[in-house]
Parts: sequence; C-alpha cells; structure tokens
Amino acid sequence: MTDNAVVHIGENSPEEVAFKMMTLIMGVENRQPYSHGDNPVDRDWVLRTYAQCIRTVRRPDAVSEIVATFAPPVAR
Repeated sequence: MTDNAVVHIGENSPEEVAFKMMTLIMGVENRQPYSHGDNPVDRDWVLRTYAQCIRTVRRPDAVSEIVATFAPPVAR
C-alpha cells in the first residue's frame, strides 16, 4: 500500500512560498485572476507557473535550468 502524499500548509512551507511566488509573478506579468481583464490567468497558466515555482523553491540551485525549461517565451 502506498502512503498518502503529505501536504504542508504551514507558514513558510515550500508550498506556501511557491504559492506566494506565483502570486508575485502574477503581479509582475500584470495577470488578472478569475479570468478578468485583458491578461487573465487560466488553469494552464496557474498549474505551469506553480509547478515552476515549487521546483524553484525545492531546488534553488537549478533556477536557470527551471526557467529555461518552463518559462514562457519572452514577449517582444
């Protein structure tokens, strides 16, 4: 039998830090939550961005690799 995954929801847990990082990125990219405005977030954006954030929190030494692999292309 497999063990259930442990989810840490306490203050400053990796999951909490990743979520806060995701909300900072949302602000920097001028993304609007709840599908409002000109640049809304959607399910795909949330899941990909959170995945990138949690990887970064867990492996800060690999930021360059994580960004190169998961970051969207730079808008020109």
